[in-house]
Amino acid sequence: QVQLVESGGGLVQAGGSLRLSCAASGRTISSYAMGWFRQAPGKEREFVSAISTNGGRIYYTESLKGRFTISRDNAKNTVYLQMNSLKPEDTAVYYCAAVGDVVGRDYSRPYNYDYWGQGTQVTVSS
Repeated sequence: QVQLVESGGGLVQAGGSLRLSCAASGRTISSYAMGWFRQAPGKEREFVSAISTNGGRIYYTESLKGRFTISRDNAKNTVYLQMNSLKPEDTAVYYCAAVGDVVGRDYSRPYNYDYWGQGTQVTVSS
């Protein structure tokens, strides 16, 4: 079992930045691909970004490229999401997730992940 705990969310003005962290326990994440998703009220959970075990493969939803950056530190068992130039439409609960890394797996699909954190709220004011 892998337990995931997100942190770093909060209230920020438009144009600001936040860095989310996802700390894992129970198992090392070095053999897991890690993903970030978000869910706004009344909307479906949306893929944000994913990263392979060694960071060699990184994926972003197209609309967020250039503003969001995913990274991981396997020694710290932690994954990060740096979010810059935040917009009100980025307001959502952000979740991290983990799954065994398989080349060719579609990491944009929530159902492909085995473990989820409880989420952290990000609110961007205009």
